[in-house]
Amino acid sequence: MVRIGLLSDTHMWWDDKYEYYFRECDEIWHAGDIGSVEVADRLAAIKPLRAVYGNIDGQQIRRMFPKDQRFTLEGADVWITHIGGYPGKYAPEVKPEIFQNPPKLFVCGHSHILKVKFDPKLNLLHINPGAAGKYGFHVQRTLVRFTIDNGEFKDLEVIELGRQG
Repeated sequence: MVRIGLLSDTHMWWDDKYEYYFRECDEIWHAGDIGSVEVADRLAAIKPLRAVYGNIDGQQIRRMFPKDQRFTLEGADVWITHIGGYPGKYAPEVKPEIFQNPPKLFVCGHSHILKVKFDPKLNLLHINPGAAGKYGFHVQRTLVRFTIDNGEFKDLEVIELGRQG
């Protein structure tokens, strides 16, 4: 059983609440648009960090993290990318792979829209944790926590960090 803390679109913003909510997690996942090495380093100081770069991330972040991460954890095939779309409207760059070899869990960011949705066509769970930073059109800053237990996803929590204004 592994407890995951998930966030995206921090855009250089640090909030001490990240540490508060992720200290009980086993890993932290960041779905891109990290914005600065400092944010990545601070997250990695809390728990092991798996991250991908996003469209706003510069070369330093792109050297640290890949565009996509695909791995198996606790019996679940996981794919993390920044621009991925969502069930029924996947981004063009992920369509070939997601339809040919769908993961069990597909995680992305970019839209700043919190979305947790099951795709019955591909038998996968899609999670976009919304945006944890203060840059963008979103009103509420959010992150997600959940457990992976023997290939099953459990105890999913959406955490509101406060309004961005």
